[in-house]
Amino acid sequence: MLAEPIVIRENSISVAWTQTLSALMTPGVSEIVPLQVLIEICDDQPVELEAIRNALDSELRANKLPLIDTIASTIFPVSMWNPALPRKKLFERYLGALPSLKKFPQNRNGLYFERFIAYGEKQDNQLDFIIKSRLGENGRSPNRRRSMLQAAVLEPGRDITNQRQRGFPCLQQVSFAPYGNNELAVIGFYATQYIFQKAYGNYLGLYNLGRFVAHELELKLTQVTCFTGIAELGISKAALRELATRVEQ
Repeated sequence: MLAEPIVIRENSISVAWTQTLSALMTPGVSEIVPLQVLIEICDDQPVELEAIRNALDSELRANKLPLIDTIASTIFPVSMWNPALPRKKLFERYLGALPSLKKFPQNRNGLYFERFIAYGEKQDNQLDFIIKSRLGENGRSPNRRRSMLQAAVLEPGRDITNQRQRGFPCLQQVSFAPYGNNELAVIGFYATQYIFQKAYGNYLGLYNLGRFVAHELELKLTQVTCFTGIAELGISKAALRELATRVEQ
């Protein structure tokens, strides 16, 4: 049975994820088509709640699944980023580590940040192009066309296959939208998403990616939105009843 389209709007990644989990735990609901989660970043409120994050990580660990930070780092490797250094240092460090990262079976088809900075046969750095064009660092005047501020993940020639299971990429595209008073919104578009295994890490990864782009563009990150075509739990409801009760409390 399909749920009605749902829009969740919160000030915290943790609470937004909990609301999403609760919606899918509702009796009779097996998936949400589509799901929109919008997280408003506020200076006076924490982006995460430690108790919820720890509870989910504990459950992921018990199921021998990647933890939140592991999922988030596939979108943006925040541990490699030093805001005080030029962004090329981040790109160089990541590309240097990429051969080791791709030795892990779950990364064999690619990683999201890899696609952002080394896309396609020409290995295009989409993030660097976006930033340079917006700021006018490419020798031209700054380009204010907002439709230009998007980075693709899907490579049809590589990713559209007849495999029964592939796992990558579920995230298809990320767009960056300057608006208001020097603010930035980040929007990620997912074809499908497992809420238990991936969603929290995906929200956090998009948030960290947004922080990086906002820093480079001298803007303030104020919104992170995740659109999902089909959202599923990815595990049985019975296995998550205790976790759902804990995080809701």
